[in-house]
Amino acid sequence: MSDTPTQGTALNFRRYKDGDSQPHSWREKIFQASHTHKCPTYIQSTPPCQGSCPSGEDIRGWLAVTRGTEKPPAGVPWPEYAWRRLTQANPFPSVMGRVCPAPCEKGCNRNEVEDHVGINAVEHFLGEYAIANGLGFAAPAERSGKTVAVIGGGPAGLSCAYQLALKGHSVTIFDEHTQLGGMMRYGIPGFRTPRQVLDAEIQRILDLGVATRLGVRVGSDVTLEQIRAEFDAVFLGLGAQAGRVLPIPDSAGGGDAPNVVTATAFLKAFNDGRLQHVGKRVVVVGGGDTSIDVATVARRLGHIERSNPTDFDDVFGGRVAHDVAEVSAKQGCDVTLTSVFGVDKMQANRHEIEQAHAEGIAIRGGLVPVALLRGADGRATALRVARCEAKMVGPKLEIKLIEGSEEDIEADLIVSAIGQAVDFTGLEVFNAGRGAVDADRNYQVKGQPGVYAGGDVLRPHLLTTAIGHGAIAADGIDRFLAGEDPEKRPKIDVHAFDLKRKMVEKGLAFSEAAEPMRGTDRTNVAIHNFENRSDRYVIPHDELFLGHFSYTPRLQRHVTTLDRQSALGNFEERLDALNEQQAVAEAKRCMSCGMCFECDNCVVYCPQTAVFRVPKKEATLGRYVATDYNKCIGCHICRDVCPTGYIQMGLGE
Repeated sequence: MSDTPTQGTALNFRRYKDGDSQPHSWREKIFQASHTHKCPTYIQSTPPCQGSCPSGEDIRGWLAVTRGTEKPPAGVPWPEYAWRRLTQANPFPSVMGRVCPAPCEKGCNRNEVEDHVGINAVEHFLGEYAIANGLGFAAPAERSGKTVAVIGGGPAGLSCAYQLALKGHSVTIFDEHTQLGGMMRYGIPGFRTPRQVLDAEIQRILDLGVATRLGVRVGSDVTLEQIRAEFDAVFLGLGAQAGRVLPIPDSAGGGDAPNVVTATAFLKAFNDGRLQHVGKRVVVVGGGDTSIDVATVARRLGHIERSNPTDFDDVFGGRVAHDVAEVSAKQGCDVTLTSVFGVDKMQANRHEIEQAHAEGIAIRGGLVPVALLRGADGRATALRVARCEAKMVGPKLEIKLIEGSEEDIEADLIVSAIGQAVDFTGLEVFNAGRGAVDADRNYQVKGQPGVYAGGDVLRPHLLTTAIGHGAIAADGIDRFLAGEDPEKRPKIDVHAFDLKRKMVEKGLAFSEAAEPMRGTDRTNVAIHNFENRSDRYVIPHDELFLGHFSYTPRLQRHVTTLDRQSALGNFEERLDALNEQQAVAEAKRCMSCGMCFECDNCVVYCPQTAVFRVPKKEATLGRYVATDYNKCIGCHICRDVCPTGYIQMGLGE
């Protein structure tokens, strides 16, 4: 077969290898089928999108609702039902739909056809729908009477508070800032997470009855002993909002170079409204998504050409001067972003790198800072860098300098975006000695019964990782408050579709198991010939029949790409959500890996008519077809043509 697709189509699946000219016949397999002892069984597996999602969303589930495969309850609009399924794991779909780097999409099996499903884009649509329609969470009917203190109002703390409130516990969030959100508010600029969106998704959690004590730092304003005495359990969601300084002597703590700052300090000042201009030349050292944020903010701010003092500078501590700066003429600054890794190996999202390039930001890979150059006034004037070769050896970063390759990059401002650290002031008892908390798989702090932790305080990672930590910790806290032993977390820790619950919703009852009993085909104690392996098995693409799926391009959201001039002073959102029609079309590209999506292939192709549709009054998602084993001859064709890998050959093994 030729590798060249016909005009107007695109190649999506290779059934044959080069040199093959004849199709393979199933005739012999059918005629000899009675020799096998295996017959079809229905296996629910975890799709790799869910297996790759740190917050454990039931992605396949809410995509099934969006595409129309799974019907919502009577009277509930499908976008609302899909949103409610999504927010069982993640209460921030509108925020995450904008900023999550979507590891789920990197794991999507559809990549083997043409392109991944736009999971993040559909999530964005559902989040916007919920805000536009004023959707909220339903408070529990009963309260437990137990109290929990959540220290830190970032994504981990808010996620934990949300899940605990749904379980009926009274939750109070302590945060040293005046507003909740943590890194979602103070670490990500507003043109990536519009504040009205963030506020709306946080308010839903507070509406569950979650209390707050803002502007209060646990460890100084209130002691840990007071917290332990007042509350039944504690969750540590401190975050890692202390930036790491450049690993060169002249930059220690910023030293006497006031224009050398950390990325977290830079972004907090910007998001607080205290940063209005940055100078003509900015150097950002990093390579991750945070460094891209710093670089793009710096590019938009530019520098002030001329700003006259006002009469109120001394009274308002410079606040009015910043107000003047907002209407002063802005001239673009030159921004250089350096990384020890090559540009092709930088950790930042590829899309963000491309956007930064378009805005005129110079990105230079393979450079390591070695010295800081200062002027007579003590301010940094340049960053000396050297060419290097960097690689990860296990968890450690190894950097090899190239001798004689030093150069100086002139700068008015130097920003260190090389990582974050946890501020344990007043809470040193929780520092495991490596700048982080040590916790078990349930996220209970070792040696501290009733104290749990999550998010960057365990290890700095994605916002969605912190959300997942908060949910798992909430499960642990719930069991602790009930006096139960912590459960063993499954190997694949995700929110999985529950077929038995779906059948109960349909009105199908299950009875208790009692002896004597022979098989599940004649009783209703369990679901006959079905096994849920979602807790231990992620289904790979080679278990699917990819030939079922035609080439369908991914519907991408519109992104406003700014250039060097239009970026100046532009803090408007760049990313547009899909509309309803586009969201449905994109969801239909989901291959429903590991779950039946009612394509009828097995019914159509079964040569013995052994596979049949379950009667409508008994059918649910995941129980659309069944097998008559008096007719089945074990030919395996149903498995071969099952696009999702839901049908596996078993029985008798």
